[in-house]
Amino acid sequence: MKLSDFLNQNKLMLSFEVFPPKTDSSFQSVKNATEEIAKLTPSFMSVTYGAGGGTSRYTLEIAKNITESYGVPTLAHLTCVSSTKETVRRKIQEMKAAGIENVMALRGDLTPELMGSDRGTWAYRYASDLIRDIKESGADFCIGGACYPEVHPESENQGEDIKHLKEKVDAGCSFLTTQMFFDNNLLYNFLYKIREAGITVPVIPGVMPITNANQVERAIKLSGSFMPQRFKSLVDKFGHSPDAMKQAGIAYATDQIIDLFANGITNVHVYSMNKPDVAAKIQANLSDILG
Repeated sequence: MKLSDFLNQNKLMLSFEVFPPKTDSSFQSVKNATEEIAKLTPSFMSVTYGAGGGTSRYTLEIAKNITESYGVPTLAHLTCVSSTKETVRRKIQEMKAAGIENVMALRGDLTPELMGSDRGTWAYRYASDLIRDIKESGADFCIGGACYPEVHPESENQGEDIKHLKEKVDAGCSFLTTQMFFDNNLLYNFLYKIREAGITVPVIPGVMPITNANQVERAIKLSGSFMPQRFKSLVDKFGHSPDAMKQAGIAYATDQIIDLFANGITNVHVYSMNKPDVAAKIQANLSDILG
């Protein structure tokens, strides 16, 4: 099922993100975790693409298994920054053959080698380049793109960032999913600005439950996320206790989601980090709200 078929419905929905294994030996344990999350029957599940495509061969295998075995629609990630045009064309054909209907088109993170190279030599400089190639391939995918409520780390300012986001949408995105954020007011302000800029596709907020103190530094490094004082106090108070921090982090994420639903958001995506227990607890906390 294409995500565009139900994203505009006035129904509250929760989805989860999982990632493929980093090594061959961990494939079965990761597959088991993704299956446990699939058993929760979320609205859909996204399956990420390994950095540099290193674990990309498992992205389609996991996505296909989730849909065929559990009937959950999947969104397969595809990155392009380290790829050639030929590699991307092959990946598109592999996705078609696997029955994938939804693709998250991303430039991808820059490796140290790419950071020091001439960007003019890259086959793909922006996600919009990948989106155009997917559209021109003739593959009938529902294409999603990423957006940053707090500005992309490489953008000079939010105005420039929104301009590039509009180019991405115009290239063929049917919906957008946000990077993680911890202050909902940042999202609401961002949504107002992009609507003013003419970006009208559905935007799915991405929420990450921080269940251990070590995740905080990584979250800031990955996305430059602003940490509200309320969240900092939570980490200061409970970060020393793994069980308490896990419970507090799930409660904070649940509160974020409830506020989003209360303010007109209908679809929320949870970066569940292959943790079935975290996904299950958040869903249970929202059981009567989701209906």
